[in-house]
Amino acid sequence: MSDNKNENNISIELTEETANGQYSNLAIINHSPSEFVLDFVNMMPNVPKAKVQSRMIMAPIHAKRLLAALQQNVQNYEQAFGVIEDKVPAGSGVPNTMNMPYMGTKGEA
Repeated sequence: MSDNKNENNISIELTEETANGQYSNLAIINHSPSEFVLDFVNMMPNVPKAKVQSRMIMAPIHAKRLLAALQQNVQNYEQAFGVIEDKVPAGSGVPNTMNMPYMGTKGEA
């Protein structure tokens, strides 16, 4: 009988540069039949222009798994720390992206 305990272990390397991360307060999501494209942006207050800091491209199944993982983690967070308010404070200078028009689908793989 084989020992299956270690068969699901994977080794993931995290470089120092990647570990520092990129701050994002806006995500733009587009999709085609074969992929989801997530652009992460850092919008500064009262600055009308921003650059994409990072782009992630993934297969639809991975996008669905990411959604489920985020839902579970938000639920865990709210159980530990309270409900996350889903609104931008008035006068913060940060645009309320919940009211932005849908960007639509772009591109094909």
